[in-house]
Amino acid sequence: MDTIKLKNIRTFSYHGCLVEESKIGSDYSVDLEIKADLEKSMQSDELADTVDYVHLNKIVTEEMAIRSKLLEHVAKRIVDRVFKEIPMVMKVIVGVSKINPPIGGDVQAVTIEIEENRK
Repeated sequence: MDTIKLKNIRTFSYHGCLVEESKIGSDYSVDLEIKADLEKSMQSDELADTVDYVHLNKIVTEEMAIRSKLLEHVAKRIVDRVFKEIPMVMKVIVGVSKINPPIGGDVQAVTIEIEENRK
């Protein structure tokens, strides 16, 4: 399996359990890693034979725009969409980070990371 990584996809989103978070929003960062067989595209040099990272970025930004209370929920939606829309992807690892979370301390970010294989 070969790897494609999108690192630090930045969004401004409205996730969180607090009412204030749904109104004021926050900065987020998403890291997405996929595993797929990229041998055909290595030989052909054709976009149609690989996983288009523009498509991956679109999935992330669209799912991050849908409000969720929990980062786990939005991360799972990202994984599910990648598997649904890109059949050649065999594994997805996604990390969703809330930058400067409102947790009563000096914390740079809180991150949820999930990893799933195609079933």
